[in-house]
Amino acid sequence: MAECHPVGFQWVMEAKQRGATIIHVDPRYTRTSAVADVYVPIRAGTDIAFLGGIVNYILSNRREFCEYVVNYTNAATIVNEDFRDTEDLDGFFSGWDGQKGAYDVTSWQYEGVVVPAAAGHRELPAGQLRVEPGGRPATDPTLEHPRCVYQLLKKHYARYTPGLVEETCGISKELFAKVAEALCDNSGRERTSAFCYAVGWTQHTVGVQYIRTAAIIQLLLGNIGRPGGGILALRGHASIQGSTDVPTLFDLLPGYLPMPRAADTDRREYVQHSGASTGYWGHMDEYLVSLLKAWWGDRATRENDFCFGYLPRISGDHSAYQTALDMLDGKVKGYFLVGENPAVGNANSRLHRIALAALDWLVVRDLFEIESAAFWYDSPEIETGELHTEQIGTEVFWMPAAAHVEKDGSFTNTQRLLQWHHKAVEPQGDARSDLWFYYHLGRIIREKLRDSDDPRDRPLLDLRWDTPTHGPLDDPSAEAVLREINGNDGQARMLSSFTELKADGSTACGCWIYCGVYADNVNQAARRRHSADGHRADQHWVAPEWGWAWPANRRILYNRASADPDGKPWSERKRYVWWDEAAGKWTGYDVPDFKADKRPDYEPPPDATAEDALSGSEPFIMQADGVAWLFAPNGLVDGPFPTHYEPHESPFSNTLYTQQANPARQLYKRRYNEYNPTFGEPGTDVFPYVFTTYRLTEHHTAGGMSRFLHKLSELQPEMFCEVSPGLAAERGLVNGEWATIITSRTAIEARVLVTDRVRPLRIQGRVVHQVGLPYHWGSRGIVTGDSANDLLELALDPNVHIQEAKAATCDIRAGRRPRGPALNRLIDDYRKRVEHAQERSS
Repeated sequence: MAECHPVGFQWVMEAKQRGATIIHVDPRYTRTSAVADVYVPIRAGTDIAFLGGIVNYILSNRREFCEYVVNYTNAATIVNEDFRDTEDLDGFFSGWDGQKGAYDVTSWQYEGVVVPAAAGHRELPAGQLRVEPGGRPATDPTLEHPRCVYQLLKKHYARYTPGLVEETCGISKELFAKVAEALCDNSGRERTSAFCYAVGWTQHTVGVQYIRTAAIIQLLLGNIGRPGGGILALRGHASIQGSTDVPTLFDLLPGYLPMPRAADTDRREYVQHSGASTGYWGHMDEYLVSLLKAWWGDRATRENDFCFGYLPRISGDHSAYQTALDMLDGKVKGYFLVGENPAVGNANSRLHRIALAALDWLVVRDLFEIESAAFWYDSPEIETGELHTEQIGTEVFWMPAAAHVEKDGSFTNTQRLLQWHHKAVEPQGDARSDLWFYYHLGRIIREKLRDSDDPRDRPLLDLRWDTPTHGPLDDPSAEAVLREINGNDGQARMLSSFTELKADGSTACGCWIYCGVYADNVNQAARRRHSADGHRADQHWVAPEWGWAWPANRRILYNRASADPDGKPWSERKRYVWWDEAAGKWTGYDVPDFKADKRPDYEPPPDATAEDALSGSEPFIMQADGVAWLFAPNGLVDGPFPTHYEPHESPFSNTLYTQQANPARQLYKRRYNEYNPTFGEPGTDVFPYVFTTYRLTEHHTAGGMSRFLHKLSELQPEMFCEVSPGLAAERGLVNGEWATIITSRTAIEARVLVTDRVRPLRIQGRVVHQVGLPYHWGSRGIVTGDSANDLLELALDPNVHIQEAKAATCDIRAGRRPRGPALNRLIDDYRKRVEHAQERSS
C-alpha cells in the first residue's frame, strides 16, 4: 500500500502513531513491510489457505463475535439437504458438470427457498423461483443444526490448520498464530480491524474468492458496518471505483444494474430475472426506468416500455480477454482503447499486440503514442519477424487526450467518495477531454444518421443529446452531466435521494446510487469544508461535508450493523449509528444506511415488499434476506465457500484435494496462449520457479503516464527482476547484470537485483524461489524495456474474467535474451523440452 497507494497510506501511518498494529502480508518485502509491525512473507497464490486458516482459528477457539454472527449473518440459515462440500467431493462442490465445465447451483440453495444474490451472477437456477414476500429461510439460532451455515463453515475449514498453512503458504505456525491472535484481540464490541487489498488479491483464478474469505473473517469478528472495520479495495487509478459505478464493464449498467440478457424480452421479465422482491433491490424497476428516462427522455414512454428494447443484450462473455481472442479470430473489426495499454498492461500482452494487428481499425486515446498505438512498427513481434509493418492492415487513429488537470470532472475512489476536480489549464494542441470526444463523436454520428429509417438506428437518434457546450472548443459541461446523473423530477428540481425514484416515468436519473450528488442544486462532490486554519475540517470526525459518498452520502455501508439488534451501540468506544427512541429515528455520526424511521423491533407483515420486508434488526439492506452471507447460495459460479486451489501454473500440489486448480477457471488452449505444465504434469521442472508482478511508486501501471516524464524515468530507469541471494547463486545471476526470464509464451530480459526482499520459502519439504517483476516497461517513452506481462498466460477468474497475473511459473537464467527470430527459437526449445517430458511419461 505504501508502494502503490502512498497518499492513502498516510492514514495508515497516522493510525500507527495512535497505536494501531499494522500487519503486511506479501510475497515481497516492500515499503509497507518496512513500517509494518508484522511482516508475513507468503507464497504467491496461496492467500485462501492463509485466510482460511484464520477462519478455522476463529471457529476452533470460539473467537467469533457470537451475537453479531447469529443476528447479522446467515450463519443460522439451513442449507438444502442435497448440498455437498469440497470436503465430501475431493475439491468439488455438488452440481459440477464436467462436460460444461460449470456448476449447477441448485443444490447450494437454502432449504425450501431461493434467495437471489445482490451482486455477481444473478440468474437463478433453472426452474427456481426467488423468495416471495413473507417467505423466510429456515434457521437454527442455536447454530447446532448439521446443515446450518455455521456448521458447514466449520466443516469446510476444519483442515485449514496452522500446519497446513505452513506447508502451503510457507508461513511458520508461530507467525500464523501471532497474526490470527492479533486480529481476534483487536475485534469485538470495543475494537475493530480492517483489511486493505488491491490487485495482489484480485488477479488470480480465484480472485473473487480471496475477497470473499476476508469477508467471512470480518463477519465472524463483527468488523463489517462498523467504524475502523471493513474490507477496503484500494483504487490505484484516478477513478477506478467510478468506472464500475458508471460502468465500463460489459455486463453492467450504471449503479450495478445487470446488463439485460438475450432472454430478457421485456422490462418486466428483466426485473423478475435480475431483481428481488425483498431488500432495496426490490426497487430495481424504479432505478431502471429512471435510467431509461435519463437516456431517452420524452421518447421513453410507458407504451414503448420506456425504451427498454433499445438496450443491448449480452449472450455470454464479452470481456476484454475474450474480445482480444475474437480479434484474432476475425470476429472483431474495430476497437477503442481509452486510457488502456494492453500491449504492455494486459496479461499475455504479446497476444494482444498480435490481436491488434488483426483489426481493420483501432482508435487510441492517450496522452502519448503508447505501445498499443505503435505496435504496427515498434514491437517485439516486428523484431522477431512474426509481424511485418507492410502486412498489417490495422488503421490506427491516435487521438491525443487531455490530462485530468486539463478538464473538469470527478474522481470516485476507495470509500466510494466522489471528489470534484476543476480544470487548471487548457489542453495543448489537439488534446481533448474524453467528454468532448464522445459527445462530439455521438453528435456527428447522429447527424449522419438523421435521415435513416432503419429501426436499428432509432436508439441512437432517440437519445437525449443536449448537453450544453461552452468555450472555443465547444466543450460539453461536465457539471451538466453530473446533474443528469443525479436525476430530476421531470422538471428542474434535482432529486436528493434514490428513494425518490419512480417506475412510472416521472423521474430521470443516470445512476441511482449517485442520486443526491447534486441535491439542493449544489455540486456536493465539490464540497471542501475547512476551518479558518485551513488544515482541519470544521465538522465532526466523519467529515460528511468533504466530497460526497454514494449512496446518500453514507460513509460506511450497512452501518446499521454498528448497533446491536436493539439499536444500541455495541460499545461507547465504537458508537457510530444508533436508534433514538425519543426522536423515533436512527441517528449518529453518519447518514444511517437503513430506513430512518424503522424501529429495531419492527417485524414485517407477510405481504411486505422491498425494504419493508426486512426486519428492524436486519442491517444488510441490499441482501434479499437482510443478512450478510458467510455462505453464498447464489451470485458466484465457482463455489458458495472460498476454497484453496493452486494457481493454474504451480510447482506444488494442492495440499487439500486431488483437484489441483479452480475447476471453473477460464482457460484458452490455443496458439499464442501456451500454458506451462503444472504440478502432476510432465515437464513441470522445465519451469521450476514462481514469479509475481507488481507496481512501483515511481511508475504508473503500463507506463503511459510515467515513462514519458524525465524525472520519474530518472527515478526508475530500467526494467529489473528481484531475486534472492539463494536463487542468484543457484542460477549464476549477478547483481546489476542481465537475466532472462522464460515461460511458454515468450522470454524477457531484466537487470538483476539480488535482494532479501523476495525470500525463499519452504513448501512441502522443499525450497521455492520467487521472482519479482515490475510491469511498467515497454518499447515507448524515455526509458524502455521488456514487458513483464508478456510472460503471463490467459487463465481467468470465472466470476469477473480477471487474469491470474500474481502467480505463475518460469525459468530464469543469466544473460540477455536472444534477439530477432532467435527469441522464438529459444521458446520453441523450452516447449520441446516439455513435449519430450510428456513423451517419456507416456
